[in-house]
Amino acid sequence: MNPTQKIDSASTEITSFTINTPLNSTNSMVDSTSGSSSTAASPTTLSRYENQKRRDWNTFGQYLRNHRPPLSLSRCSGAHVLEFLRYLDQFGKTKVHNPLCPFFGHPNPPAPCPCPLRQAWGSLDALIGRLRAAYEENGGKPETNPFGARAVRLYLREVRDLQSKARGISYEKKKRKTPPPDQQHALPPPNSS
Repeated sequence: MNPTQKIDSASTEITSFTINTPLNSTNSMVDSTSGSSSTAASPTTLSRYENQKRRDWNTFGQYLRNHRPPLSLSRCSGAHVLEFLRYLDQFGKTKVHNPLCPFFGHPNPPAPCPCPLRQAWGSLDALIGRLRAAYEENGGKPETNPFGARAVRLYLREVRDLQSKARGISYEKKKRKTPPPDQQHALPPPNSS
């Protein structure tokens, strides 16, 4: 990405690299019956997730356009997604200690150290989830989705493990809550006729 390009800073870690796009690109709707395009009279309010997904998608598109040479989405691969994730590290706010750092493995170090700031694993994981969904919503086929590539999954696992060790925090998979027994659907008793 061009170092002189304007980057918008926001309150959350991943949105610190968001690049704003014109609003009129999202206000037009296509009528499925006639195929005509019309401008929405009152734009519907999108959820926070949908807004973030749209911003992330636009940011990734901007990244592809600024890539040298510029890339089209159809030629984008898991390797380009990894390049994008590594690019995002420069905007990170999470201290990740090197193995030689005296604070390696300490969640709350008592003093500053020169270890790099990186994107947090949870932020990257959520970003990939949103981009994976946006890719398919924008006409991409699930089997060609670069955000679901094996290399991307392995990279995220590697980042999670590295950050877990470096920060002394374990990332446990959240367990699903099971509904109370009275709310579980039981099979009806068999007919005894």
